[in-house]
Amino acid sequence: MPEKTQSIAQEKVPTKFAPAERASAEEIARQAKLFAGKKLLGMLPDMMPCVVMVLNQCRQIVFVNKQIAALMPPGQPNSSVLGMRPGEALGCTHGFESEGGCGTTESCSLCGAVQAILTGQKGESSVRECRVLRRYNGEALELRIWTTPIQIGDEQFTVCALLDISHEKRRQALEHIFLHDIYNVAYGLSWYADFLKKGTPDKVEEYADTIHRLCGELIDEIDAQRILLRAESGELTLKPEPIGSLAVLRDTVAMYSRHPVAQDRTLRLDEKAADVSVVCDKILLTRVLGNMVKNALEACRARQTVTIGCSQSNGSVEFWVHNPGHMTREVQLQVFQRSFSTKGRGRGLGTYSIKLLTERYLKGEVSFTSTAESGTTFTVHCPLKPGV
Repeated sequence: MPEKTQSIAQEKVPTKFAPAERASAEEIARQAKLFAGKKLLGMLPDMMPCVVMVLNQCRQIVFVNKQIAALMPPGQPNSSVLGMRPGEALGCTHGFESEGGCGTTESCSLCGAVQAILTGQKGESSVRECRVLRRYNGEALELRIWTTPIQIGDEQFTVCALLDISHEKRRQALEHIFLHDIYNVAYGLSWYADFLKKGTPDKVEEYADTIHRLCGELIDEIDAQRILLRAESGELTLKPEPIGSLAVLRDTVAMYSRHPVAQDRTLRLDEKAADVSVVCDKILLTRVLGNMVKNALEACRARQTVTIGCSQSNGSVEFWVHNPGHMTREVQLQVFQRSFSTKGRGRGLGTYSIKLLTERYLKGEVSFTSTAESGTTFTVHCPLKPGV
């Protein structure tokens, strides 16, 4: 968090959304006393199951109940958040990207929490949802926030209630996967099994191949969720091994060229793709590349081409996937957030899992570029060896 000023900033602090000015440490202490001693509706805040905080007009915390401890790093006292803004207290990556702090970056303009707080400061109650990617452990929080304006003496404050709805969002995603994606594959299996039973001998091999492909898709869908759940809980075990980048790319192209998302689209391996020797977990790398390719194919229109390639640069291997489409700025600002998707409710795990698996487990980095002229390219940089 930017250092606390001794008074409300005299010089204009840059911001791309909400005001950046802060109250002084002395002013925060004075305002905190207004809510000390359980004066805010007696002991009610600490009896509530969700986090309750009170913000001043600079969006700084002047009161918080004990439930904040569940969302803070271990060993950090609750009182340490006084003077912080909500995103800074929760460790949001965007809360530390600019001098102004939480609420002042371009990404903050799409944050439901900031929007709800600004609405509360206008004298109106609000309910929004927000997604927080935490900078110190990569954890993804999904929160519902209620804001209500209150007046203490002649001062205006905003009461915020935060409820962790991560489990609700995960349930929605699993419901979509099992009730839609996996159901569709299982229905296809049943359909072709019936064909196989009633079909003529000359069709047996064709139907058997289709059933084999559908079984592979079913296993792939289930395996993707198993890996993601273990990755988020920290239970994923790595098995590094020497692999050739070109072999992994060829396997990926072979797998997804026959995938339903590749229908009427072309997936090709760049002719200049390098064959780089790298030591990493082959299953995780294949999963990351598969998600990159699948997202690119979904973003394409019919008869367009997705290209996959790799190169070696500065002690790392660089895998990239390009598609001719481009993302709007609003999508770019949210693309790695869990549950964010342009494809509707219950989706939005693809790019999030790419970032999670690459950065937390493969110890690499993920980036992208997207313009109307050049299309969209997602790039994964991985070290050639663990720890390098």
